[in-house]
Amino acid sequence: MIEKQFQRLSDEIRTCNRCGLHQHRSRAVFGTGNPYAELMVIGEGPGEEEDKQGLPFVGKSGQLLDKILAAGGFSRDENVFIANIVKCRPPENRDPTPDERTTCLPFLLLQIELIQPSIILLLGGTALKGLIDPEGKISQVRGKWLKWEQFHVMPTYHPSALLRNPDLKKDVWEDMKLVVQKYRELVDPQHHSPHI
Repeated sequence: MIEKQFQRLSDEIRTCNRCGLHQHRSRAVFGTGNPYAELMVIGEGPGEEEDKQGLPFVGKSGQLLDKILAAGGFSRDENVFIANIVKCRPPENRDPTPDERTTCLPFLLLQIELIQPSIILLLGGTALKGLIDPEGKISQVRGKWLKWEQFHVMPTYHPSALLRNPDLKKDVWEDMKLVVQKYRELVDPQHHSPHI
């Protein structure tokens, strides 16, 4: 059932021309992972590699994200679904504009509605602004559980911020520990993390 709905939504995203971002894309990026995942990870938008491959988080940031998730006992294939606020790459990897975020948001909301994750991990300020608070500052809310709709939401820094400033890694690790604890509380008390 969900697979058919996912396919229809993916087809709609692939051919979307609601905002100017479609003019520059090679491929729209629907998302990847388990459609029945209890953990949903939301980033800002595709970069150059993502635009080429049509998959989210496949460049250096994606490799780091996979390591962070693996340290928490999570993987894209098994128990995570990864999506973005906007589905097409903004030119030169600039931040998506508020209009672009607003135009693309219904796609993400449909994904969330279909997946019904227990936990949402928001990566970076654009994801925070796009989904929850247009004025939000990631440095002020990271590491704090937010309640949005019926979902438990953990904002943290985007992996690209960690590549620019490795000192932020310890903050993200603390946030991931909270995600693992909440996952054990809400989903699977036996969830295994190699480090937590």
